[in-house]
Amino acid sequence: MLLSYLLIASLVLNAQDKQPENWTREGKFGLNLSQNHLSNWAAGGQSSLNSLGNLNYSANYLKDNTKWDNSLNLNLGYSIIGDAKSIKTDDKIEFNSLYGLKASEKLFYSLTFSFKTQFADGFDYKVDSTNPISRFMAPGYITLGAGMDWKPNAYFTLNFSPLTGRITIVSDQTLADSGTFGVEPGENLRFELGAKAMAKLELEVAKNVTLGSKLELFSDYLKNPQNVDVDWQTLITMKVNSWLNANISAHLIYDDDIMITDKDGNKGPRTQFKEVLSIGLSYVFK
Repeated sequence: MLLSYLLIASLVLNAQDKQPENWTREGKFGLNLSQNHLSNWAAGGQSSLNSLGNLNYSANYLKDNTKWDNSLNLNLGYSIIGDAKSIKTDDKIEFNSLYGLKASEKLFYSLTFSFKTQFADGFDYKVDSTNPISRFMAPGYITLGAGMDWKPNAYFTLNFSPLTGRITIVSDQTLADSGTFGVEPGENLRFELGAKAMAKLELEVAKNVTLGSKLELFSDYLKNPQNVDVDWQTLITMKVNSWLNANISAHLIYDDDIMITDKDGNKGPRTQFKEVLSIGLSYVFK
């Protein structure tokens, strides 16, 4: 856990070079910690330690009729309650890239690329903490699409890619043998060809309060195109001062290829939802 946070911090320090010509770069590193200790506490309870590290970094190029937008998002969080083992609370590696050629004042022909996976093993802690249900590159998602990018103003972007290929990678053979994340049992790869739409909003809704939201929709032409995959991420950032922020994040996912077992043992596709409220240190760099 500590090594992962040090890795994120080193990326921050190594990124602080002079802005090259035609490039705009900006990053934000955050570290949120909370701790409580109880000793002979009559009201009961347990000591706990919670941590969450995140890095959001963008590098955008703009010259004449060409643009190239890149963003990297890294999250990793753990919680330790009492003498129990640490529990993962957040984990994300996501890289997005868009190359555009101007078609009109607010419209670009676009090529989009995205890569998503996670750092560490994930577990169903209600069952056990020894058999992972997800790992690094299990799953991993690689998406490449061609289409149009519309940017009517400074805070909203809509991209539609009617020709999009997506590869799902399950590198762990045990998970692949069980057909996890939509791959055929025993296979490590799954290919989908479909259409993808992505809407992004970045807006200051009040003084020192920023709303960021990204909605991704994907339909597979080859299998059940009527079943649309949904990935919706929202982040509200409330700036206290130059180094202290409060954040509320929400992440909703629906993918009918991901089977989830409920508390009654029934297995099937379900809406996934995660919410995180954090207060901690932040550092903005360019």
